[in-house]
This record gives sequence, structure tokens and C-alpha cells, in this order.
Amino acid sequence: MVGDKARGEMNAFQRNESKETLFTFISAGDDPPKGDFPLQKKSPKLCGSNYPLSIAFIVVNEFCERFSYYGMRAVLTLYFLSFFHWDENLSTAVYHAFSALCYFTPVIGAIMADSWLGKYKTIIYLSIVYVVGHLIKSVGAIPSLGNQAVHVVLSMVGLFLIALGTGGIKPCVSAFGGDQFEEEHTSERSKFFSIFGVVSSRCNDLLLFLTSFSGDVKCFGEDCYALAFGVPAALMVLALVVFIAGSGLYRKTPPQGNVLLEVCKCIGFAIKNRLKNRSREIPKRDHWLDWASEKYSKQLIGEVKMVTRVLFLFIPLPMFWALFDQQGSRWTLQATKMNADFGIYVLQPDQMQFLNPLLILVFIPIFDLGLYPLINMCKLNFTPIRKMATGMILAGLAFGLAAVIEVKINETDMPRLVPKESLIRVLNLAKNPVQVTIQDKDLFQQPVESFQNPAEYSKLILNGEQQSLHFTLQHQGLTLVFNYTVKEKSVYSLIVFEAEGSLSSRLITDLEAKPENGLAAVRFINGLSQDVNLTIDSKRFIAAQKNYSASEYSLLERDIYNNGKCITETGEFPLELGLLDFGASYTVVITNISGGTVEMWKSEDIKANNVHMAWQLPQYLLISAGEVMFSITGLAFSYSQSPASMKSVLQAGWLLTVAVGNTFVLIVAEAAPMAQWAEFVLFTVLLFAVCIIFSIMGYFYVSVDPEDLEEKEEKRETSSRGNMIGLVTQKTKL
Repeated sequence: MVGDKARGEMNAFQRNESKETLFTFISAGDDPPKGDFPLQKKSPKLCGSNYPLSIAFIVVNEFCERFSYYGMRAVLTLYFLSFFHWDENLSTAVYHAFSALCYFTPVIGAIMADSWLGKYKTIIYLSIVYVVGHLIKSVGAIPSLGNQAVHVVLSMVGLFLIALGTGGIKPCVSAFGGDQFEEEHTSERSKFFSIFGVVSSRCNDLLLFLTSFSGDVKCFGEDCYALAFGVPAALMVLALVVFIAGSGLYRKTPPQGNVLLEVCKCIGFAIKNRLKNRSREIPKRDHWLDWASEKYSKQLIGEVKMVTRVLFLFIPLPMFWALFDQQGSRWTLQATKMNADFGIYVLQPDQMQFLNPLLILVFIPIFDLGLYPLINMCKLNFTPIRKMATGMILAGLAFGLAAVIEVKINETDMPRLVPKESLIRVLNLAKNPVQVTIQDKDLFQQPVESFQNPAEYSKLILNGEQQSLHFTLQHQGLTLVFNYTVKEKSVYSLIVFEAEGSLSSRLITDLEAKPENGLAAVRFINGLSQDVNLTIDSKRFIAAQKNYSASEYSLLERDIYNNGKCITETGEFPLELGLLDFGASYTVVITNISGGTVEMWKSEDIKANNVHMAWQLPQYLLISAGEVMFSITGLAFSYSQSPASMKSVLQAGWLLTVAVGNTFVLIVAEAAPMAQWAEFVLFTVLLFAVCIIFSIMGYFYVSVDPEDLEEKEEKRETSSRGNMIGLVTQKTKL
């Protein structure tokens, strides 16, 4: 049956690791190349064991490098959003462009190591590039250094160098660690790969949680992204120093050529040769790769045939990664619009990402020891192809839930305005009800009560980009008319107040959208007859002029602010604002100072985020379960279907599926912007469609044993040689 052989060959380590771990394990675990090598010295051992002392330096290097990479990437989307003030689509596109580049560059690193520099020098040189990239990225996050263009250029250069560094050393470090073991210590080598896999892949459980505390640290008067990127830079410097420190202990294998290049050359020659020989008089060959037989060996052609069968199955896989890697972009952005108060702790939006690796650790034993054996007991043929298809379905369902949550989040958003539309409301700060009428507009049918909590904004239709309107106020038999110019796509509050025994008004501009990143916005209207200076906390100073003038909005972290001060000509008075909640906008009207206290009225202009961040947990549960079924099963199955010499080619193919998936996300984000819930639905539908295609491909796929195919290929070649000898002999007799 399909995949039965694969299940048998999936060892305990493979069942317990995810995509990056398996990359390093398979690459490093390949049999060393055959040939004549210089005699390698024996490395000192760790504590009398058979483990070379040199691997301690390699493991520490890997830990520091992974901490460096994950620590930088965890805050990247929020950095684009809050530091560059990019919109969500551009932030998402650049994030996924960087992620895609990180999975394209391993091919470059592998070629450099195998064909030119060797693993040791490749790691050294690209780690230096890595460090330089981190340093440039950190410098680019210093607010006082240049203008916006300088920050963007430095950040993009830094990200490019980081992608080249982290991707370039990815296929080298684990393989270099495997080279340190002597041939008779295969069991120790296997255990090393297990330890290395945990360090490289699962340490980010803790890293994602710790590094995102940077949002709680301030420097240069704002979020300290320079520190958030500086700490990973320091760790990468440490990783490089540790690796170089062990130089005298390493066994260094010289480069012996790259099998990926050989495969590409073989395929290219076969295609080129076939196109040259299109004549009908030329006999056909059994397989299109047989057209490479004039230049390449039968063994290589046979192995390429095996690996192309598996690579063909990889074609639909990028769509899964397109959804999966949005945890660091779209899902993090979604978390910024939610209520993050968990009672004892307020979670940062980027800290939700730590749920995925944590859930992976929980799901692996549950699936391996519980779910899969139970399915086998029920006599269900749950093949690797079906597991991968199920993983796709679970990821699609996760995005379906994300779409539902996005719809609920949008209920507290401000309406999106189109040309010739504006929004308006009335704040009645007078002592009695006021009837408001706007020229030729059928709004505000009922009088507005004194200090009435404002209702929803009313839509105002204009006759152009802007329009001058008459506002009529009726109050205790008095009728007053005020003229104001209203612009399209703007949000206004009409303030009505008493002045010199009569009514007066002001038309002020409100926020057009919710504050970003879960911040709260607050402004003050000073109803006193004297100017005031306000302090919300020790760092916020706001000046509000007298006679109902409005201050600018101030953006604050979500908190309870009861330690403010109101400073007037007559003294200093305590100011208690209470809770300023996630994503809300407030207008605070100072009405009087009496008895040593400030009398005020607080209205919520834009509603706070009322969907709790805990509602993201189901989608993380689904996509993590999907990863266990898709990623781990997929790699183990594909490797079981190819010869040992081709595992590095499959690794490259798998990495490229991740890169292509991220590329697809950035194309959608930039080329087809749409409402976020609609984009989630689009990805859900696309993945379900791809799942159907993949299932059909898997239905017609016949599972093979690479060893059996190699034996058949050898027999066929022997038989072919016999026929050729017979033909030659017969021709001689003639």
C-alpha cells in the first residue's frame, strides 16, 4: 500500500521533528562521499565518551544562531508596521519576501560548500556576512539616525545579508557536525543529530517568548527595536566566536562536488538532447531522462528518475507553506487588533507565535503514541499521502477560523469611507438638550441630551471632495447657524457648548481608524476659562487651551492611568483617567475643578478591541496539528522513496517549496489587496483546491523501494549489455 514502506522507515527522531530539523538531519546523515581523502586526525572526546569535543562548539554555535534568527524575525512585522509606518499589506509582503529568500539561499550555501570552499570556510565566511547584516539592521532601527529613507535602506540591506547568511549556513552546520564522527561511531552520530535537531528547531519555543519582551522596553522615546535587533546581533557574534574557537579540533573534509548540480546538469542535458533529436526516424526511448545516457551513467540516470517522481509530488506543496508561514505576519497583525489581557499578564501580539512550536511538542507524542496506533487498530489505511492531505485540510480550517475571527474584529472598526462620504457625530457639552440640523441632510432626528454618550457616527454624503454646510442649533427657543467646510473621507465631532450666555460650537477632526498595535488614543477638550497642562504619566505632557479647545491625540499603551496631573494657574490637581483599553479612542472633557479634584467626562469615540486573543488558540491548534501530519510525514515519506545519494536534492526541493509558498503570499498581498477576512477565505479555498489535486496525484502514485528499483535497473542494464553483445557477434558472422 502507498506509504507502508515509508512508515516502517520513519525512525523515532524523524517522527519527533519538524521541517528545519529534518533538513539538517537528512543532509548531515547522508553517507560520506567515497574517494581518497587526507588522513583525518582524531578529535578529543567529551568526558571519556565517543562524542568528539568539537561538536560542543558546533551545538553552541547552532543554539546562538537560531536564537539570533528567531529573535530578529519574531518582531519583524511589528517593526515594519510601527517603526516604518507601513501598511499591513506592505509589511506582510516584505516579511514573506525575506522568508522566501531565507529558503532560496540554502542552495547557494550548499553549492559553495560542496564545490568550492568546503563546509568550514563556508560557515565562517557566511557567518561574517550574517553578523554584518545584523549590525546594519540594528543601526537602521535607531530613530535619530537619518530620515525614513536611510532607515529603510539600512534595514533592507541588513535583511538581505541576514537571509544570505542564515540560508547559506543552514545546509552546512549539521553536515559539518556529522563529519566530526569517526565511521565506527554511527550510533553516537545518530544521537548527535537528535540533540542538534532539538537545539536548532525546538529552542525557539523559549526564544519567541523571550525576545518579544522587547515591546516592553523603551529607548529613544519609543519601542526599542534597536535593542530588539541588537541582542540577536550580539548572539550571532557569539556564535561566530564559539565556532572559530573550536577550529583546531575540527575534522575538515575537502569539497567533493555537489550532487544537486549534477542532477540539474543531467536533466538539462536530457532535455537539450531530446530537443536536438526530434526526428521520427530516431528510435524513442523508454523515459525522457534516458536521453542523458550519452553523457551520464545509468546509475545516476536511474537515481534521477526516482527523485523526479517525488519532486513531481512537491508541486502542490507550496500552498501549505503559504498559509503556515503567515503566523508571523497576518496572524500577528490580527493579534494586534485583539484584547490581550489574560488577567495576570498582558500578552504581546508576537508572543502568540510561541504556541506553534509548543503545540508541536505536545502533538507529536499524542499522534505517534495515540492517534496513529488507534487508526491502525481500526484497520484504516492512513497512508503518508493521506496524512499530508489531512494536514492541508487542517491548515485550511485554521484559516477559515481566522476569517471568522477577523469578521468579529471588524465589528469594532470604523467604517471604510468612499469618495464624497464623511462621518459626523455631536457632543453636547451644554446644560440642556440641543437639536442639531445640517443643511439638506436628514440626520439627528432627536435632540442630543446634555453629555449624552455619543451614538454611532452618522454618514454624511457630500456633493464633492468638500462642501460648505450650514449647521443649525436650536436651544431653549434660540436658533443659531454655523458654517463649516466638511471634507470627504474625514471623521468629525461637532462640539456644542455654552459661551457668554449663549451657544457656540466647534467642528473638530477625529481619528479615521483604530489606533494600531493595540494602542489607546486619548485627547482632551478644555472646558475651563484658563489654559491647562496635563501629564498622563511621567513622560506625557499635553497642553490644552481654554474655551473648549481640543488637544492632539496621544497614543498610549493599554493601562490604567490614575496618576496624572492637571496643572493650572491656581495649582496642581490629580487627574484620574482610568482604563485606556486596547485599540480604543477617547475624548476627555475637563468641565470644572472643584474641591481639589478635576471634574471630567470621558467618552469612547472608537470601541476597544472586544475579541480576546485567546480565540486565536483554535486556529493555532489546527495549523500545528496540520504541520505534524504534513511536514514531518511528508519529508519522511519522500526520503523513503529516493536513494540515499539523492536526499540532499530532496532537501533542496523541500526548501524551495517553502520559498515558493512565501513568494505567493507576497504576490497576493501586493497585487490583489482585499479585506483581510476575504484574503483568509481565499487562502482557505486555494488550499482545499490544492489538496484535491494533491490527493489525485497521490492516488496514482505507486510507492516504491529505491533498493528494489536499483536492482531492477542493474538487471535491465545487464540484459541490455547481453543483447548488444549478441548483436555484435551476429553482425561479425554475416
